[in-house]
Amino acid sequence: MYLGDLFETEPEEWDLGGHAAMWAELRAKFAGEPLPDTPLLLERLLENAYWEATGHSLSFCTEIIVPRFAGPGSPRGGVSGATWRYRLFPMIVERYKAARK
Repeated sequence: MYLGDLFETEPEEWDLGGHAAMWAELRAKFAGEPLPDTPLLLERLLENAYWEATGHSLSFCTEIIVPRFAGPGSPRGGVSGATWRYRLFPMIVERYKAARK
């Protein structure tokens, strides 16, 4: 199993600032990446990937505009750090824990 596999199933519902285009980008980025050894390492990888995708730190949980993510459902390309930090990335961490059992 690879890290990208944890992104295979999209969330049933996208909250404000949760973005399908960014999800797909992260899935592709991690497609061949082996699962890290610990949940903490996974969290660091996700935080770094957020930075690379948006140019912003996840620690501020701000809403930002990423023009390349603009499209249907998000005409401006808005991305919410809070949605990724508190809902989407924890979902990935839970999938990781389930896969490691």
